[in-house]
Amino acid sequence: MEKKGIDLMNLLDEAYQQSVLVVERCMHAIGAKASALSEGYNQVFARDSIITFLGASFVENKAFQDAFKITLETLSKYQSGLGMIPLSVDVDRPAIEPNQGAVDSNPWYVIGQSVYYSRYKDLPFLKSHLEAIKKAMLWLEYQDSNNCGLLEVQEAADWGDLYANRGNVLYDNVLYYKALVEYAKILELCGESGVAYRLRAEEVKFKLNLLLWPGDVEEKTKIVNERGYSQEWLRIIRMSTELYWFGKFYLPYAAFRDFGYHCDALGNSLAILFGIADDAKADAIVNHFVQTGMNKPYPIMANYPPIMPGDKDWREYYRNAHLNLQYQYHNGGIWPFIGGFYVAALMKAGRKDFAKAELENLAKANSIGKRFEWEFNEWLNGRSGMPSGMAYQAWSAGMYIFAYRSVLDEEAFLEVL
Repeated sequence: MEKKGIDLMNLLDEAYQQSVLVVERCMHAIGAKASALSEGYNQVFARDSIITFLGASFVENKAFQDAFKITLETLSKYQSGLGMIPLSVDVDRPAIEPNQGAVDSNPWYVIGQSVYYSRYKDLPFLKSHLEAIKKAMLWLEYQDSNNCGLLEVQEAADWGDLYANRGNVLYDNVLYYKALVEYAKILELCGESGVAYRLRAEEVKFKLNLLLWPGDVEEKTKIVNERGYSQEWLRIIRMSTELYWFGKFYLPYAAFRDFGYHCDALGNSLAILFGIADDAKADAIVNHFVQTGMNKPYPIMANYPPIMPGDKDWREYYRNAHLNLQYQYHNGGIWPFIGGFYVAALMKAGRKDFAKAELENLAKANSIGKRFEWEFNEWLNGRSGMPSGMAYQAWSAGMYIFAYRSVLDEEAFLEVL
């Protein structure tokens, strides 16, 4: 038993050290590239870089602090006139590229500014970007096209850029909630009131639980009618509850008289981490992950069950390069960066022993490769576990660091929530 414990810690620690090395290889003069390979996403992506630094900023490394700062400066520099944070900035041809927008870039940017301050206490830097942060939040407000209080998102317009989530998307609105919370803190640090945004965040939280958590249709009908919410919401609530009794996870999206019924691991893990899910919901979500085997062979499938040809959410573009077929890429593929959020969500849900076991499985996922050990691949096949996509992914490495610190240093973990 003792030898097994020693071997486990050796694996966890080696994975941590290898993660640090991968992040180091992704550093560039304009920020953190998505991949260490020039042919593997040679850009600074807003979402990838901020997710990377959620973990990497725990490492006492001045180069990481500098790279985090430069990344935020780059994203600010190429913000559009209307406030949109760029999806990515190419390290060889930095510019505002047409058709390079994604809804999740803006909330990750705001969250990133808050995390940078919380780690390094650089108030002058935060204040110097306050106007860019305000513009980023205003741009998000305009994504609420029907004034319902939640963001409306076009199909495939976030990290799931080859997936048919649309309308009131769980993942984007969970991020919006967190961005509102962090924006309120930022305003207060800069001497302004954040009360209105704290209240708005609570309204987003309430509406996510009302719209995207099925169940209690009579109580929800009463709430919709009393508050004067859209009757379209009531149709969705009744359809999702009466036709599909889930009650185990947040639905991935609700659109016009339609909703998704696959489980989005990233959106649900973030809902646990950010406190949108209460203890009972968090417990139900984790149980669903395990009962369906979403966490096997490695943590964790992005979406389950996979969408099949003939399903209402199937798109013919899923066949492009055979990328989004069943158990591949977004469609049931395993993403180690999501695995990092999942392990942290287990800690938040009080599953500490299980979180450590899953951290071991996450380390194994990052250790395998197509050519070498410790490739930190982009994604793995959801059935075979075969590594796929680009190697040496910054966010795969950064989120292993985040998960490692979540499990082994609870105080540090709580700082970011």
